[in-house]
Amino acid sequence: VQLQASGGGLVQPGGSLRLSCVASGFTLGYFGIGWFRQAPGKEREWVSSMSTPDGKTYYAESVKGRFTISRDNDENTVNLQMSSLKPEDTAVYYCAADRRLPFYYSNGEQYDYWGQGTQVTVSS
Repeated sequence: VQLQASGGGLVQPGGSLRLSCVASGFTLGYFGIGWFRQAPGKEREWVSSMSTPDGKTYYAESVKGRFTISRDNDENTVNLQMSSLKPEDTAVYYCAADRRLPFYYSNGEQYDYWGQGTQVTVSS
């Protein structure tokens, strides 16, 4: 069972990045999914989630309107499209999957599986 995250990198303020997370060993479509981030010296922060099977999405206020979460069940993948990036978005981003109900989407302790993290740096 594994979640493999990719897509991080260095981007200028105002730029965009697309993070992806591929699941192996389990069917991601049966799981609630989430993205979290952790900046240096700060606690882990919830970013966005999507429930299953209804596909309802949830966003932290700090990213609402700029980030979009999606899933591709055929590819067993979850994505996070990030636009209008700001320096304060700089962090290691983690994907996670949660099979429990109800889906407490912003509670990191609820999630069963985690990806290894991918670094996003927003700087000029």
